[in-house]
Amino acid sequence: MRNGHAPADAPEVTTLPSELKPRWKIPVGGGFSAPIVAADKLVYLDENGRRECAHVVDAATGKELWQADYAERFQDEWGVGPRATPILDGERLYVQSCNGEFRCLRLVDGKTIWQTSFEKDFGVKFLGSKANEGTAARRGNNGCGVIEGNRILLPVGSTQGASLVCFDKFTGKVLWKSGSDEAAYSSFLVAGLDGLNQLVAFTAEALLGADLETGRILWREPLKTNARRHVASPVVFGNHVVVNSHTIGMLCFNIRKDSGGFTPTLEWANKDLKINLATPVLVNGYLYCQGANRDYVCVEASSGQIKWAQTGFGSGTKDYASTIAIGKNLLVLTEDGHLLLLAANPKKYTELGRLQVCGNTWSFPAYAAGRLFVRDGRALQCLDLLAN
Repeated sequence: MRNGHAPADAPEVTTLPSELKPRWKIPVGGGFSAPIVAADKLVYLDENGRRECAHVVDAATGKELWQADYAERFQDEWGVGPRATPILDGERLYVQSCNGEFRCLRLVDGKTIWQTSFEKDFGVKFLGSKANEGTAARRGNNGCGVIEGNRILLPVGSTQGASLVCFDKFTGKVLWKSGSDEAAYSSFLVAGLDGLNQLVAFTAEALLGADLETGRILWREPLKTNARRHVASPVVFGNHVVVNSHTIGMLCFNIRKDSGGFTPTLEWANKDLKINLATPVLVNGYLYCQGANRDYVCVEASSGQIKWAQTGFGSGTKDYASTIAIGKNLLVLTEDGHLLLLAANPKKYTELGRLQVCGNTWSFPAYAAGRLFVRDGRALQCLDLLAN
């Protein structure tokens, strides 16, 4: 779903323990990629000083089952890669490197099933910090693809007609490619808009929707900002799509179909919400997110009005917080490693608990079966939030 919500059957968290001791904790290499959990396995990506690597461990114990390297290591002034979150689908694991190497691996042992290179196969030159603008060619391929049926759709970002590329998820065969926008850092999602399921993408140039069968661009709203550094992923509710970026603030578009096709119409804009890195989470008509002014905010989704803003989040440099909605509450992990439990209450900021759980982090945590899997620059740990 890629909506920031825990599954409906996930155990609710109503309080935080007075003390959280890890069930297990293992050292990891650098990177901002988020861990993911499925059944009894946890997957994370890191680097070993030379290469970017995929690891699969037992989710209950942290014991490593296998590891596989898949691309050259990337580093810039913000840190080392990898930065894209892996994707699990049945017995297949999909991983993406900063420099645009993409692999489909066997979950059982890490062997490659198929692979592609954004540079070799689609002409996307990875420049790293030598680039002057903030597209994926500069800071790495951070945005994630999405699986829909037998397809996997990736933000390749080629200006030669392959901005969006659809592959057969089993074989890697290219089914279609379209668009000529460079990729930013936002992840794809699939959503139904005015009766049609479609790919929604926030590229370095625009917000757009594409036909899942053919790749035809159904609608496109140019949103070219300073440095073209779109990071947050779109949020969809009804026929509305909300995006935020460091230059434009937060915008909401209404996507409607008429006899001429789909048309995006600006519903509202809040230019003060210049949120750079974090994607809002929608709960009962309100958006909750790291704010633009070292704060955490609640925004009415229908109007863009800020309902409340709580200071004390971030230091004014890399401000970020991850938000997971679990029932009527929010788990928020700040960039300095504080875990907060908040009520999803649009009337006022309501803090239900706070603990220091890790060091500085830009990695989104994973929540499964009452356990939170948290990663910082040195370690990955499993925390039992339901422990007495």
